[in-house]
Amino acid sequence: MSWYTFEDKVLPMDEWIETGVDWLVENFRDFFQIIKIPVEKSLEGIDWALNATNPWIVILLFAIVTLKYAGKITTVFTIFTFVLVGLLGLWSQTMTTLAMVVVAVVFCSVVGIPLGIASARSDRFEAFLRPVLDTMQTTPSFVHLIPVVMLFSIGTVSGVIATIIFALPPIVRLTNLGIRQVHPELVEAGEAFGATSMQVLLRIQIPQAWPSIMAGLNQTIMMAISMVVIAALIGAGGLGVPVFQGLNNLDSGLATIGGIGTVLLAMVLDRITQGMVEK
Repeated sequence: MSWYTFEDKVLPMDEWIETGVDWLVENFRDFFQIIKIPVEKSLEGIDWALNATNPWIVILLFAIVTLKYAGKITTVFTIFTFVLVGLLGLWSQTMTTLAMVVVAVVFCSVVGIPLGIASARSDRFEAFLRPVLDTMQTTPSFVHLIPVVMLFSIGTVSGVIATIIFALPPIVRLTNLGIRQVHPELVEAGEAFGATSMQVLLRIQIPQAWPSIMAGLNQTIMMAISMVVIAALIGAGGLGVPVFQGLNNLDSGLATIGGIGTVLLAMVLDRITQGMVEK
């Protein structure tokens, strides 16, 4: 009778998954370390550059970009944000978080945009990819950390890899959506003038879908920022460190300023990418 009321575990799926991960670690550890290298080198370079550059130069560069794409009011807000995080003693952590987000978003774009294009051009591939993206997007963020730690060990690089996995779906989905929404008559006109499939893609479909692709990039950035904070649980640096330390020590002040820095950085990046979409 207990079986019918689901009181006992019948399928030991947790044990199967653990066995599978252990098998991957034992047989493909070197392969995963090779995958880790480009992320590690990119992160080290950008993190070093941001932390080695004079803070006022970084603020000036962000102010110029913000002024170009998001207007004067947002520029003032951007300057205020970076000055405030510096005064709060969070400059180094903010630059590390920014480096992690940049690396994660670049790799998401390199992988996600081609996947979105491929799924837009093939219904069969889209049907295969959709449940994979659903799984990646709905799996709790903490769960992403477990296999990443098993395969790549702990550290900032592992946090970035977990962030890439977590933040990838939006740019794939919105690239696919944007290309599918391009008016068929535009594509037919290009083909009528002798354009090849690649020319149609590069000169018609991608330019027409660019606002949707940029919206996907914006969502990827927001998800990346939320994940890099959680990645502090596996030894990643950045603004997640004061939040994590504040939670551990019940230090509400430390956790709050870490959260404020994260929110302000997210708002700045959001306004810049939204301005790029509008431009």
